[in-house]
Amino acid sequence: MELKHIIFDRAPIATLTVNRPAALNALNREVLEDITRVIREIRHDPSVRVLIITGAGDRAFVAGADIAAMAQMSAADGLEFSRLGHRTLSSLEDLPIPVIAAVNGFALGGGTELALACDLIIASEKARFGQPEINLGLIPGFGGTQRLAHRLGHAKARELIMTGEMLDAKSALAHGLVSQVVAPEQLMGAARALAEKLASKSGFALRQAKAALRAASTMDEDAGLRFEQEAFGVVFASEDRVEGTSAFVAKRPPQWKHR
Repeated sequence: MELKHIIFDRAPIATLTVNRPAALNALNREVLEDITRVIREIRHDPSVRVLIITGAGDRAFVAGADIAAMAQMSAADGLEFSRLGHRTLSSLEDLPIPVIAAVNGFALGGGTELALACDLIIASEKARFGQPEINLGLIPGFGGTQRLAHRLGHAKARELIMTGEMLDAKSALAHGLVSQVVAPEQLMGAARALAEKLASKSGFALRQAKAALRAASTMDEDAGLRFEQEAFGVVFASEDRVEGTSAFVAKRPPQWKHR
């Protein structure tokens, strides 16, 4: 698999690094297509248990979409660019395994949208989040108007999208956008520690938990509750449920069948 702007370290705890540091890792068509290729590979590789996404360098996770490229686009080009971004981030969000964003600097516009498509976000103290598209006469185009409202609530999402203001790491933690804030030099270690914790769980149960959590943001409450019941029935019938409950009663560590 040939990748131009992505570094992909395939392992049980895999790492995808957006690698355009001179452009602050801005998302252009090639980057989005590279990310899509990696997601496709991961989806068909059962050895990958958790994915960590980060950006090259210490200045930016992803500073946004590539504004220089966007300035040259026609209206039709812009629509197709938005559709490409939606396809890429939806495929990321739909991965059955846990995905962690390790945000090491600016995560603006498409960078915030990329992080929002991940399950968990760990931020460096230097991280900055925002949807500043309004300052360019634009709106978020890769899912930000929807995912930000689900994560932060409609009031805060409206404020950030309509003013274009940024959240620092401390504020992002207070509003529940990120799970942890750590020193810059501790970021990847913290992301890997969280990934190892997730990888130690039943992979089968994790996939069902992620699917049920996804239902919470895509279904009405009654449908989501029915989905949870069905997912609970599925995991209850699994070998891992038998092993997990038996190990608890026997006071021993579980040996999961479904990694």
